Amino acid sequence: MKTAFVDTNILVYAASESGVESRKRQIAREITLLPHLCISVQVLNEFISCARNPKKLNLPRQQEIQWLQEWFCLTIADLTIADFQTALEIHLRYQLSHWDSLIVASAISLNCSLLYSEDMQHGLMIEGLEIINPFLEETAQS
Repeated sequence: MKTAFVDTNILVYAASESGVESRKRQIAREITLLPHLCISVQVLNEFISCARNPKKLNLPRQQEIQWLQEWFCLTIADLTIADFQTALEIHLRYQLSHWDSLIVASAISLNCSLLYSEDMQHGLMIEGLEIINPFLEETAQS
């Protein structure tokens, strides 16, 4: 079975009750239930930023905590100096943002083969990691 990593937008869509189309919410919730799913401390921090933002999720604290507790059982990558250095190399080679490069580096450090993200180039392969946009119509149907 392939190990997958999720970007913050997957968690945000999964936790959304409004403001996001139901199709994206459903796909995101299905992804968060996959076995062998991984995230990073960075992804959790970005989720909290969205959860507390009145223009994004604006979740009540109790609901935010419930979502976080559900995700604490996943494999969670720490941010290490080695990951940071890998992210710098990924940024230079693939022209990803620094933050996206950190997510890719964390996924690689956990030996993930898939990275679900709406924000990065669908189908891009980086050191054995394939980036998948699960919200594209073609990927949602296959």
